Formats: sequence, C-alpha cells, structure tokens
Amino acid sequence: MSRIGKEPIEMPSGVEMSVDGDVVTVKGPKGTLSQTIDPRISVSVEDGVITVARENDERDARALHGLFRALIANMVVGVSAGYVKELQAVGVGYRAALKGSALELQVGFSHPVTIEAPQGITFEVPEQTKIVVAGIDKQLVGQVAANIRRVRPPEPYKGKGIRYVGEQVRRKAGKAGVS
Repeated sequence: MSRIGKEPIEMPSGVEMSVDGDVVTVKGPKGTLSQTIDPRISVSVEDGVITVARENDERDARALHGLFRALIANMVVGVSAGYVKELQAVGVGYRAALKGSALELQVGFSHPVTIEAPQGITFEVPEQTKIVVAGIDKQLVGQVAANIRRVRPPEPYKGKGIRYVGEQVRRKAGKAGVS
C-alpha cells in the first residue's frame, strides 16, 4: 500500500470538496481549484475526511495513488491557507518594485525586467530587495518564483543574483594570483 496514498486528508472548516466523474473540485475561503484524476483512482469524502483509493496493485496505479493524494492535499491547503514563496535580490543596485500588478526588477541589466502576474498570483515587495509570491495553486506559485529567480540566478563568485530566502549559495574562490 502506498505510504502517502493511504493517509487520510483532514478538511479544515470552510472547505468543501465535490467529485464529479473524474474531476475533483475543492472550494475554500481563498478560492476554488479543480483537478482531473485518473480513472484508476477513486476519491471519497466522509465526515470531513478525504480518502483516496486505487482499484488494483499495478505499478502505475500505485504511483498514481500517492500522486493524486498529494495533489488533493495541496489543493485543500491552498484554498484554506494559500502558498507563499519569498525571494531576495542580492547585489549592489539590485531592487524590485511593483508597477500595478506587475513586478519590475532592476538586476544589473541596462533595462528593467518586468514580470506580469499570472491569474491567481499576487506579488508583494515589503522591502526593495525582498519579493513575496503568493497564491492558492502550489505548482503555479513555485513556477512563478522559479521564473523570477531565472532572470538573474545567484552566481558563485560574489553571490549576486535573485535567490530564495534561506537558500545557500556555494561560493567559489576567484583566480589564484601567480607569484
């Protein structure tokens, strides 16, 4: 039995889930998310607890069992609490600013880089060097944060660039001088 798949999912108060054929929809105070599930996987709701089961013990079904349980658990957390990723810009003159709902980055290029917020994602800039990406879809929040980091990833010699808060950047020694 899948160790992840067999765990029940507790639904917090204010969260509703419905299963319509092969589409699972989760509604909560922050919004609504839906996911198409494989026909080999069944989802049931009883007394505020979601259980995910599979029809047989084939290898593919076992893999999908844990996958869809994790996806549904992420949807429940997303519509109730939401997800947040924090990034920081490290470098002289590196800064971020909000222009409407878009994020404008000054990260050492001759021009500012503008990143539009996709549907369901919000940007916050509490400090000039700190960027907060928030939303209800865990995958989308992570992808948008990765796209922002990709604009100027941290480099190993001086450590300049955009990194996740708490990320450790391995530093390299510079050129060795010849004596």
